[in-house]
Amino acid sequence: MGGAAQPFTIPEQAEEAAWIRRRVEDFRFFEEPDEAGWRYGANRAYLERLRDHWLTGYDWPAAVADLNRLPHIRVPVDDDLTLHAVHLRSSRTDARPLLISHGWPGSIYEFNAIFERLAEPEDPAQPAFHVVAPSLPGYAWSDKPAAPLGPRKVAALFDRLMPALGYERYVYQGGDWGSVIGGWVGLDSARVEALHLNGYGLRAHDMTPRSDAETKWMAWAQDVRTQETAYLQLQGTKPQSLAYAMMDSPMGVAAWLSEKFHGWSDRRGAADEPPYPLDDMLTNIMIYLTTRSFHTSTWLYRGMFEEGGFSIPEGRRVEVPTGIAAFPEDLLAFPPRTMVERGYNVVHWTDMAEGGHFASLERPELFLSDLRDFVAGL
Repeated sequence: MGGAAQPFTIPEQAEEAAWIRRRVEDFRFFEEPDEAGWRYGANRAYLERLRDHWLTGYDWPAAVADLNRLPHIRVPVDDDLTLHAVHLRSSRTDARPLLISHGWPGSIYEFNAIFERLAEPEDPAQPAFHVVAPSLPGYAWSDKPAAPLGPRKVAALFDRLMPALGYERYVYQGGDWGSVIGGWVGLDSARVEALHLNGYGLRAHDMTPRSDAETKWMAWAQDVRTQETAYLQLQGTKPQSLAYAMMDSPMGVAAWLSEKFHGWSDRRGAADEPPYPLDDMLTNIMIYLTTRSFHTSTWLYRGMFEEGGFSIPEGRRVEVPTGIAAFPEDLLAFPPRTMVERGYNVVHWTDMAEGGHFASLERPELFLSDLRDFVAGL
């Protein structure tokens, strides 16, 4: 079980990229309700603009070349599963190993602007990290599992990855799926020293409101579940039915993903569209498309339900020191600290003034600052 890391170079997948382009060129738009905006799902005007840039302005080979500036590896972590990861070692002798995990509908590209800054901070007084950023199983250049895996299983695979790279102790950071996996790492791993989370993933077993603030948050969370999480129910129950449409339609994947980048981000004071450059949106989308991994990326939802959901087992609590970066416009926005502390040993808490779900991509300065402050205070 397990094996040595092997260097890896991200391929352009030119033949696949050519098929994607033909499908995008052939796509036919259709009607939407008057003044729809994003109320009914992905907005046509935005998708038309994204498609036009895809065909006339976007450079996938350049995006691949940019990603390949980083050191990539593939590491066997199980008898039949190999993980891809960025493994960027710091020159600093005092650097800490950091495992940083993305979620859905993201990828390692969420950290593209901060990889080098994590390893080689501009201020020598700030903590430095040996960065390990794996692609989740079934995502991008990691192997596709034979069947859906849940986040607890992924946590165990991640925990095997670190000693395979020479790290017996490490700090963990995660949002979205990364926050759920981080909860399991905190519960099950003897190697993890601390957790930094920017999403409320794995929850305390007892979520009964005990104050007005907790009751208000619970009502908000239930409203979000009603309005925003039909995707979760679909991907967690019948992911293969969705896959037959998405695996044949690059524009369908673009719509499915961009609607989440719109709805889960902080757009206050900005145009009513995803607050990211079109090149960034398309690179993340192309990672899913060129690796033909949209379908297996959704399997993690089914795997979670098969494992039993996202609650900490009764009688358990994450006791490793935990830092919370609470971004206000996140789909997984944190409840009051009193509720979080039922499940976690919270030693650091920051209520951010702005930002949303894809924090390291959307607000990299705030994200970096909080992670560094947390680790410096351990």
